[in-house]
Amino acid sequence: MNVIIIEDEKPSARRLQRMLEKLDIKTETLLHSVEESLEWFSSNPHPDLIFLDIQLSDGLSFEIFETINIKTPVIFTTAYDEYALQAFKLNSIDYLLKPIDEDDLAIAVKKYKERQPQTQAVTLDFNDIKKLLVNPIDREYKKRFSVKVGQHLKLISVDDIECFYSENKGTYLHTTEGRNYLLDTTLEHLENELEPESFYRINRKFYVNINAIKDMVSYTNSRLQIKLNSYKDQDVIVARERVKDFKAWLE
Repeated sequence: MNVIIIEDEKPSARRLQRMLEKLDIKTETLLHSVEESLEWFSSNPHPDLIFLDIQLSDGLSFEIFETINIKTPVIFTTAYDEYALQAFKLNSIDYLLKPIDEDDLAIAVKKYKERQPQTQAVTLDFNDIKKLLVNPIDREYKKRFSVKVGQHLKLISVDDIECFYSENKGTYLHTTEGRNYLLDTTLEHLENELEPESFYRINRKFYVNINAIKDMVSYTNSRLQIKLNSYKDQDVIVARERVKDFKAWLE
């Protein structure tokens, strides 16, 4: 795995390098500025994973992405939490606050590895395929989500989530306690993770939990307005083209 570290503080870069070695990850490339990074990306194959500080000696590391199209996953390592939303608009895997905790680093690396496509080929004979068609395997859906709260990770059960929504290019979950948490994912990605009997995507911005629906009201243009138990931040509207399927889902 080709991994690079972009960090202007050389002691911090070396510390991170040693921590990664404990996870059997070797990093041979250390970059320390926006200018040095731009030059390196212009003349080298892009790596598999980037560990990226945000405030570098000659500017914010976001400038690198504004100049060069980088599709490599990024784990941000920074002392500042005010850039979290901007970071998640990029190819972000995680956002680690300094001083970096070894357990948090291990979780971030595991998250990266879990997102990589599996290359091992799977072969099935005719009888295997027939069994799958007759007795399909039950899918495993997510039972909880992890969210970042300062330097801590908080686990939230899907039973405690009223809805998922997108806003300002970020994806959030809203809990039954009335709290909103930023997620490192997209609504499109959630489609394969949420139990379809419990969650339904009512429009391009919202997934709702059937157990959180308090009321449903007719809305303009043959749409429906959903009232949830605690979510009040914006109108929750079932798109007109989804109303029929939504009513069938409710039943």
